[in-house]
Amino acid sequence: KKRFLSGISNILPGKKFCRQNMKVAVLYGGTSAERKVSLQTGSAVFAAVQSLGFDATLIDTADKEDTLSKLQSGGFDKVFPALHGRGGEDGVIQGVLEFLQIPYCGSGVFGSALGMDKYKTKQVLLSLSDSELKVANYELLKTNSDFEAIVDRLGLPIMVKPAREGSSLGMSRANSLEELKQAYVTAAKHDDCILAEQWLTGSEYTVSILADQALPAIKLQPADDAAFYDFEAKYVTGTTNYILPCGLSEENEQKLQQIALKAFKQLNCQGWGRVDMMEHNGDWYVLEVNTLPGMTESSLVPKAAAAIGLDFEAVVAKVLETASCNKNL
Repeated sequence: KKRFLSGISNILPGKKFCRQNMKVAVLYGGTSAERKVSLQTGSAVFAAVQSLGFDATLIDTADKEDTLSKLQSGGFDKVFPALHGRGGEDGVIQGVLEFLQIPYCGSGVFGSALGMDKYKTKQVLLSLSDSELKVANYELLKTNSDFEAIVDRLGLPIMVKPAREGSSLGMSRANSLEELKQAYVTAAKHDDCILAEQWLTGSEYTVSILADQALPAIKLQPADDAAFYDFEAKYVTGTTNYILPCGLSEENEQKLQQIALKAFKQLNCQGWGRVDMMEHNGDWYVLEVNTLPGMTESSLVPKAAAAIGLDFEAVVAKVLETASCNKNL
């Protein structure tokens, strides 16, 4: 814990900020496949914003006209998007807030759009020719794809996932050619851009970003019978172990944090978020960058922040402190 405390003064919100009489809108719900998760995040954030003394308003963005009307007439000083998935995490609501010139938390339009799209994330990171920013080998799947050739190139098993979906929705592991075809059908219910990825065999870690600083890494250890860290493991069964401290040496953890923060910034992400990584054959691979990760008291960002002495309200306050508009789009 001590080695993270040197930067804590830059992360802790000041008392004066927490007492300011500001109007804050918390956006939640929406119409994406992750609506239920967003309702949990938004409710937790709203309660924290109220507890901090702000004049808080909770807005469900499922009704677009109502949302726009409230944002235009509400006189809000800041907006905390607590949305997950399409319409909230992909640059759409960020574009609305930029147009209305209301300061908001998190990444701007471009960073949000890139972070939401796993295919574009890979393309950007690969284009940098940075040996530290590794991603799994992949192929795009289509109805007429040569699935047999894809198996030959990537090997088995193969991870199949929608490119623009979160919370591991639509993801599955294919252990055979037939399972690959079925996995494509499953993923295609969620998106028309489907990735087939080389299976990575190491341990999965996540690095939370707060005020553009990397927090302590968390190792994710799903139950023995789980194929990977899927939606069930995240939200339903409760059998995933979150290991913090993560068990890495100080040097290796710092390296992991450095790579995660680099990926975050190279995708033009800002403020706060989370980068999921995997160790494979001694190297670190970027799985995805989350620009609006879950934010309940049991979520991964608050867990990491608690390791350096920040409670849930302090995390929410700091995220609000970083709100801005006119971001680097």
